[in-house]
Amino acid sequence: MTTHKPLRADAQRNREALLAKAREVFDAGDFFDLRFDDFARLAGVGTGTLYRHFPTREALAEAVYHEEVATLCDRARQLQATLPAAEALATFLRGMVDHIDAHEGLARTLATLMASGSGTMAEGSRALEQAVTDLVAAAVRDGTVRDDVDAGAVMMALHGIGAAHDRPDWRAEADGVITLVLDGLRRSHSGDGQREHEQESVVDQSGVP
Repeated sequence: MTTHKPLRADAQRNREALLAKAREVFDAGDFFDLRFDDFARLAGVGTGTLYRHFPTREALAEAVYHEEVATLCDRARQLQATLPAAEALATFLRGMVDHIDAHEGLARTLATLMASGSGTMAEGSRALEQAVTDLVAAAVRDGTVRDDVDAGAVMMALHGIGAAHDRPDWRAEADGVITLVLDGLRRSHSGDGQREHEQESVVDQSGVP
């Protein structure tokens, strides 16, 4: 396994400055409008420093995405550790809508980059899906979520929400989709009660006590 040598304090500060500026540009939706060298100027570092840390625009974008995914996965683990399983899942999914809403430019740019087939982007998507898988599995074990729907369906809903952010009533509709997803996942005991009622009816009709 490859190990990365820790950065010196000044190099770490430069890297963080570049990532912070790149995120601002992401959120503004201007990531593809700037010359790559402009990121160095905006972050207050030299061009050589930019290329040492991020040799390409794609490498910079992937680093931003990696941090985003790490933050979201940490959030999922924190919720799972502190809330009942069903509440943790619901809180995380509604938080994902908040995140997409607050960082629309970032979501738009990352969707464009993911279409390029980046390995890092695909790896990040798998990590995020695993976080959702863990939340769903915990709720299944808790008996509050049905066990015949996997996290892939939930991820498809999230991708659809992100892809539809140009709709005029996006936020209200996105919240509605999450409500539908959560309602669909929720384990219902009404079906069990209905089956018991039907079985009792069969017994009554047969005349067997």
